[in-house]
Amino acid sequence: MAHIQKRNGRWHARWRESNGREKAMVFSRKVDAEHWLDNVRGELVRGTYVDPGAGREVFRDIANQWLSVQVHRPTTAAQVKSNLENHILPAFGDRPIGSIRPSEVQAWVRQLAGGLAPGTVEVIYRYLAAIFRTAVEDRVIAMSPCRGVKLPKIERIRVQPLTTEEVVAVTGAVGDRYRALVILAAGTGLRQGEVFGLTVPRLDLLRRQLRVEQQLITVQGRAPFLAPPKTAASVRQVPLPVTVVETLAAHLAEFEPGELGTVFSGEGGEPLRRNRFSERVWRPAVAAAHLRPGTRFHELRHYYASLLIRHGESVKTVQARLGHASASETLDTYAHLWPDSEDRTREAVDSALGPAVWPRSGEGALG
Repeated sequence: MAHIQKRNGRWHARWRESNGREKAMVFSRKVDAEHWLDNVRGELVRGTYVDPGAGREVFRDIANQWLSVQVHRPTTAAQVKSNLENHILPAFGDRPIGSIRPSEVQAWVRQLAGGLAPGTVEVIYRYLAAIFRTAVEDRVIAMSPCRGVKLPKIERIRVQPLTTEEVVAVTGAVGDRYRALVILAAGTGLRQGEVFGLTVPRLDLLRRQLRVEQQLITVQGRAPFLAPPKTAASVRQVPLPVTVVETLAAHLAEFEPGELGTVFSGEGGEPLRRNRFSERVWRPAVAAAHLRPGTRFHELRHYYASLLIRHGESVKTVQARLGHASASETLDTYAHLWPDSEDRTREAVDSALGPAVWPRSGEGALG
């Protein structure tokens, strides 16, 4: 399995890998060759052996190989590829993967943080870390340089839902073709892709409900298409308020379904693309309605959630309506919107504990 040979005054440490290939390292001293082989033997037995020459592979090749085997939804795959090409490969693409050091990764993170939001930096870093983690698992490198790297702190911004007056204002500003689209989003909390991908068969106006089973996917270089929603929890049945039912009925009476059978489409029947809709419809409407700059279409989803919470719906109900994967996701986003009554808290304790510790009325400590 391993042995040492002396040739031309040098000591050649030789060993065979698990695949049968013979490897060698040359040393000027026999003791160094023996120490090397001792380590190699131990690593082969433990299953932690890494080819000393493997780290010479170019990072770009490893990254592209990693990308090719990932199982991602089309939109996620496009996002990963974009971040890889725009942020990761320019920094590390041409380097031998084994030469990249933790300090260089930290410097790269700091550079990203100078121009990108902390949340975006974290997403890009996780892709880099995943590539290195796979390289370690494949025995390309012994250790990942993504160790002890500090990321910029993400400051969680509390959701500030739109007011009803603001929703009405933006609804009036989008034009007749998209009025029902905005009302549907505000009245059901559907995600933008779910709204764009809603087809007539998924609507039941008589029973006042709709079924979320798909979303519209738009990926650069490919025609828009319908695909399953974000997660399994996103598949759901949503009740339709009368306001939404009447608005949808009026819309369908005036506008025919689009090319893919979608309820909403462009003027030529083409599927709605997020960027085009944002530039040509949403942003001008936000400006015309005098909403705060940067107001996103997603704010309509927050508005819907705030209405449910304000009218006493439970966390589980809000979770189900929004299609969240867990109640913790709902609470992380909207916990501050649930009413927190100090008087109700006091009453809960006093009604249970009070009679037990102060059995005779009127003899409280403050009485």
